[in-house]
Amino acid sequence: MTEQFRYYVGLDWARESHRVRVLDMQGKRVAERDVSHRGADLLELCSWLVVRTGAQAAEIAVAIERPRGPVVEILLEHGFAVFAINPKQLDRFRDRFSVAGAKDDSRDAHVMADSLRTDQHAFRRLAVDDPLIIQLREWLRIYDELTRQRTRLANRVREQLWRYYPQAAELTDDVAADWFLDVWQRVPSPAAAARATQKTIAAILQKHRIRRLNGSEALSILQQQPLVVAAGTVEAATAHIGSMAAQLRLLNRQIKEAEQRLDELCAAIETSPPGQICEQRDVAILRSFPGLGRITMAALLGEALEPLRRREYQALRSLSGSAPVSRRSGKSWIVLRRHACNNRLRNAVYHWSRVAIQHDAVSRQRYHALRQRGHGHSRAIRGVGDRLLYVLCTLLKRQTLYDPSDRNSEVTIAA
Repeated sequence: MTEQFRYYVGLDWARESHRVRVLDMQGKRVAERDVSHRGADLLELCSWLVVRTGAQAAEIAVAIERPRGPVVEILLEHGFAVFAINPKQLDRFRDRFSVAGAKDDSRDAHVMADSLRTDQHAFRRLAVDDPLIIQLREWLRIYDELTRQRTRLANRVREQLWRYYPQAAELTDDVAADWFLDVWQRVPSPAAAARATQKTIAAILQKHRIRRLNGSEALSILQQQPLVVAAGTVEAATAHIGSMAAQLRLLNRQIKEAEQRLDELCAAIETSPPGQICEQRDVAILRSFPGLGRITMAALLGEALEPLRRREYQALRSLSGSAPVSRRSGKSWIVLRRHACNNRLRNAVYHWSRVAIQHDAVSRQRYHALRQRGHGHSRAIRGVGDRLLYVLCTLLKRQTLYDPSDRNSEVTIAA
């Protein structure tokens, strides 16, 4: 639905100073100013908009490129209607006013305000998020950053092992694991491995409950014929790995803390009063799906709460990248993968689909059917994710848990 407002404001966001332009209902310029990114100045901006226009805050619509942040939050707190738009969309709207590609802060503020006046449906209205959702979203991003740092350090450790101790990397695919770091610390070089005993290695494996290897097997791998390297290489590589091992231990501990915090926040949302964040039944329905773990649930609640509340399947599949993009002109019709989406949500739905194939017979059948039709692995995974999102929205509407044994319900939903 398109709402009518008395005034439309374009706010061109910047790091230190924001350009603000106000238009009336006919698109005529009313006022323009800069405002610095300080608490007092932003508060003064809210008062200035009301005084300058003579309207109530609820009668003023503000367009901005960022969906979150202190500027958005202070405007929402004071009762303004705030709308967000993707910067790429704004770039297309800018062509209405200058086909030559001219661009400056005043023009961008004007484009946002005027586009909101004429094309409100292209904008997304914002609302103040619940404190639990804000925390959940932030902890998910903390977890993502920590896992990326861990992966980078693990790759560097593997590179150093390749220099002088490649047999150590044969013990595991995850050289950043705490148990591997303990083994490496005890036998950091081929020379140390030659002096080590089976009992020493077995004690470390038992401490970390590693059962796929025993002390004898691990020691035989570490005692393989070593590489011949230049003098000083072993000392240099071990010093390098030692510095990274300390960082990896800290990252492993922080990742565990982040996972625990995500679990606590999801549990808090599930037990929140009805209607405050989302229905308690909604979280129970999410938990009932196969392959949907803590990270996927946190991504769905933190990055796509509004579509979940509204049960908007089309919005969910677009945000997660499951919906393809069609390009049709004349006799040409090409269907491509969607790249303009929420990356965290896309990754979450991908891993949800990947695990669901292993534990859910219907998802596995869907995957094999797509592969038999000639689709690649990634395309088939997206097809499974698309179906899971559809089933999720359907069950949220029905307020029923996922039941793979209910074949009649499954056929109705999958159709």
